[in-house]
Amino acid sequence: SSQNLSEEFAEAARQLKKEAPRIQFGKIDVTHQHDLRKEFNIQAFPTVKFFVNGSREDPIDCKGVRKASAFITWVKRRTGPSTVLINSTDQAEAMIKAGDLAVIGFFGELHSESVEVFCETARDVPEMPFGMTASEDVCASYGVQRNSLVVFKEGKPVHNEVLEDGRQSKLGLTRIIKTFTLDLVTEYNIETSVKIFDVPVENHILLFTPMNSETFSEIYENYQSAAAQFRGKILFVLVDTNEARNGRIFEYFRIRDIDVPAVRILNLTSEARYKMPADEVTVENLKEFCQSYLNGKAKQHLPSEEIPQDWDKMPVKVLVGKNFNSVIF
Repeated sequence: SSQNLSEEFAEAARQLKKEAPRIQFGKIDVTHQHDLRKEFNIQAFPTVKFFVNGSREDPIDCKGVRKASAFITWVKRRTGPSTVLINSTDQAEAMIKAGDLAVIGFFGELHSESVEVFCETARDVPEMPFGMTASEDVCASYGVQRNSLVVFKEGKPVHNEVLEDGRQSKLGLTRIIKTFTLDLVTEYNIETSVKIFDVPVENHILLFTPMNSETFSEIYENYQSAAAQFRGKILFVLVDTNEARNGRIFEYFRIRDIDVPAVRILNLTSEARYKMPADEVTVENLKEFCQSYLNGKAKQHLPSEEIPQDWDKMPVKVLVGKNFNSVIF
């Protein structure tokens, strides 16, 4: 909530006042400052912007940061080095074991396009530590080839991404790394919804099913297997249809009790929805559905009533989802 964010922001300001007095924190209520709101195109609340070198031109947006510690890291990485230079295996181990997640770039040399993209990504992901190394010893002790990014979770490597100049973008790397803040399949609820929308993956697949059904464990296993293959491309979400608080999502997707288990894909940007053509939730069907969606071949699902027989009789025509496009366009 805005209140929580405001408190975390204030806490970050308090902590940084001693460490970095050059960095000033300010708060503006733009309901009374229409000119400022217009000048900086403020559309959502709260919005956090970082102004550099005394200029009001092109401030940097600080998005998705919610905790005081992350605000502090975000600001420090904008005003100083964004990653820690690792020279020994001990240093690497300390970083890997310090928290739940850590990201380390293993490079042949520290001056390349890939290194630059890696450092830019670190600036945008303040929730986890980033280190980089060009030490042969460190690379050898982890058995990692040069020019790779490795995500460590709970002390173990869980993802290895080979980095090639010009191949990866900051957004692409951010997407992959941030998916590790979630489980392979995330059950939707009030707590997880914030995390789900923080990960910059615009394709979400949702499985609607009662979690206490006899077939649940088998379906869930299939869903997890498919999720592993599309990590970073499609976010896998589970919606328990027995949970009354999920009612609004059923309405949005027009899901009824008789439809479950049901699988839908949602593109967050266009709000286009897609329905899995097959009824059986098998690994094969899920893979085929996800792949055809990513290839742009899946057919959009327009939840619609049937077209009334007399829709065309009167001067004002009756439109439903199924005839809207053909009549209007």
